[in-house]
Amino acid sequence: MPMQLQQLRYFLAVVETRHFTQAADLLGVAQPTLSKQIHTLEASLGAPLFDRVRGAVTLTAAGETLLPMAQRMIADADAAVGAVRDVVGLRRGEVRVGATPSLCSSLVPAVLRTYGRAHPEIHLHVTEGSSPDLSAGLLEHTLDLALIVEPGQGTDPALLAEPILGESLVVASRLAGPPPTISPHLELTELAHTPMVMFRPGYDLREVTLAACRAVGVTPRFAVEGGEMDAVLAFVEAGLGVALVPSMVLANRPLLRSTPLAAPGLRRTIALAHRRRAVLTHAAAALRDVILTHISLPGALPSGVAVL
Repeated sequence: MPMQLQQLRYFLAVVETRHFTQAADLLGVAQPTLSKQIHTLEASLGAPLFDRVRGAVTLTAAGETLLPMAQRMIADADAAVGAVRDVVGLRRGEVRVGATPSLCSSLVPAVLRTYGRAHPEIHLHVTEGSSPDLSAGLLEHTLDLALIVEPGQGTDPALLAEPILGESLVVASRLAGPPPTISPHLELTELAHTPMVMFRPGYDLREVTLAACRAVGVTPRFAVEGGEMDAVLAFVEAGLGVALVPSMVLANRPLLRSTPLAAPGLRRTIALAHRRRAVLTHAAAALRDVILTHISLPGALPSGVAVL
């Protein structure tokens, strides 16, 4: 029978007290139980560990050989238990989360603030990128969780994407300038005559905008193109044109006006994704809970965004 950690603990207690009865008292077990386990350990090793002469307990040569190794094994076992308890108890660890630029500039900061206050010892790694890049990061195991825009063709079957938010796309324009339409809602056909600020190629909002324009027979006129979210919003603030953006990103942009699209409008779905067969770490599972709790709070979401 292979030796057990409990037997090594009994062995070390006898070494410490040099007495079987005192060792049993130290460990809170019956003395016959301790003696039996020591005998079992000796039998498995094939050598006596203690000399028991006239009540004195001393180590044999085999016991002297075992002692430093037993001390290391017990120390390593205790360290392993402590490390796991730290991770389970969220006293240390890390979580790698990804989000699209529009979510990084709107939803994510408040979520991470709440999470950081609750779990200050957890190291947060944030990756900002397009939904395809974030999905690739999940598949490559460089991300634990990601907030992505659900593609029309569906996510990779190896990923589990939980739809959590529905979001309207609106037309962003400079508040100090003329509105992009005189109506309460802008028709997509009006974009044919409106200078636009366009995202870089490969950016999901670029593809959404172009597809929507094609559907109504419009060829948009670009005043400037090639930026990501912060750059596009800054260009709109500068009066270079309008942009079709998620309503959420305008919550903290007082220099911009939000004009909704006429029915049926355009909406996109935000999903919380992770690898389908992966078991989330305690740190990642806690972050998922914070995200879901945050979006359900009254007033947490701007106009045009709804929990699914």
